[in-house]
Amino acid sequence: MKTILLVDDSTTLLMSIKAILEKAGYAVQTATGGDAALKLLTTVKPNLMITDLNMPGMDGITLIKEVKKLPACRFMPVLVMTTESQQQKRTDARAAGATGWLVKPVKPEELIEVLKKLVP
Repeated sequence: MKTILLVDDSTTLLMSIKAILEKAGYAVQTATGGDAALKLLTTVKPNLMITDLNMPGMDGITLIKEVKKLPACRFMPVLVMTTESQQQKRTDARAAGATGWLVKPVKPEELIEVLKKLVP
């Protein structure tokens, strides 16, 4: 079973996306921010991470940069799922190591389709 790390400061979003992913057969770990995600990555080795961009404390781009420094996570795909749609933010995220970008709200079937491509 593939494991996905879901990082967002909205507990409502975490619960709804987690339910969608689990229904699709994924194991899901959640973190409510960048610091919590980095702490979790010391014990969990997910196949993919989905992160929000705008979070208090550590933002998504900083989180991606920090995650990519970890040897075990260097090649892990990272999706940014955010309400942001500016090209510069996308460019910054890709430069940090993001694999893809999804704009909220994301349709469950679109999310699963993207995940099937990134973690077959």
